[in-house]
Amino acid sequence: MKVKDLFDLAQGNSFELINMDIEKSSYVNFVARTAENNGVTAQVRPIDNIEPFPAGCITVALSGSVLSSFVQDKSFYTGFHIMVLSPKKEMRFEEKLFYCHCLKMNAYRYTYGRQANKTLKDIDLPSLPGWLKIFTIDYSPIATQIQHHELSLDTNKWKKFRLFDLFEFKKGKRLIKENMSPGNTNFVASINGNNGVRQKIDRLPQHLGNCITVNYNGSVGEAFYQHEPFCASDDVNVLYPKNWILNKYIGLFIATVISLDKYRFGYGRKWELEKMKATVITLPVDKNGEPDWHFMEHYIKSLPYSDRV
Repeated sequence: MKVKDLFDLAQGNSFELINMDIEKSSYVNFVARTAENNGVTAQVRPIDNIEPFPAGCITVALSGSVLSSFVQDKSFYTGFHIMVLSPKKEMRFEEKLFYCHCLKMNAYRYTYGRQANKTLKDIDLPSLPGWLKIFTIDYSPIATQIQHHELSLDTNKWKKFRLFDLFEFKKGKRLIKENMSPGNTNFVASINGNNGVRQKIDRLPQHLGNCITVNYNGSVGEAFYQHEPFCASDDVNVLYPKNWILNKYIGLFIATVISLDKYRFGYGRKWELEKMKATVITLPVDKNGEPDWHFMEHYIKSLPYSDRV
């Protein structure tokens, strides 16, 4: 079946957030072309005589984070290049989630120069699996034993460090889809979700775990800590620690700091290897002026849900 067989498609509002009034009480969600936070980037004041789209619809980004698809649980307006899908027949929440995932899996067909505005309606969708028609998926919330954290981030006392002074750099290797088959090795690509892992392939790992990957192309500047051995695309740089011990907590801290520099780069300005090596990040320091690895580790451990890492 195709998308148009299951859903009625409607263009979004094409509103600009800069022209909307932010509202924190009686608000309407504002959905944009992002892959995060269910597509919601703000809460805005309802506009007179313009009815929001109802809760239960699916929003699909036609450009930007192409085919990022979400079930909206509240009424909403949209920004540019958002398509709104309404089921032709009654559809359970679990079914909508299934189709959102199927749509996202088609994102690789699109690039910066090829949007989904004309082709979305003709994307093929698989038949609904029988188990999904029978069972309800358990959405029990993730529990954490850590409710409060007392460590604070006083960045005024942090110091600057070049990435090249902290890390040894290795590049990923080009691997085309025709040479991939399903397997057990993580393949890290230049995406902005799923810890950078696009799929699992039948290849021996090229890189050891316990390192950080940073996209220099694609979703430029996204950084992830990699725990397991993996292969990486040629759009990814792999960073190994120089003369210091990395672990998953320190890795999460530094990957977050590195990602904060991604606004400096984009499709037209790659974060090329030499630029990345010369990039300066700011880190907490100990009494000797060296990176305070102990603080970084314990700060992450102090955060709620860190016991689930």
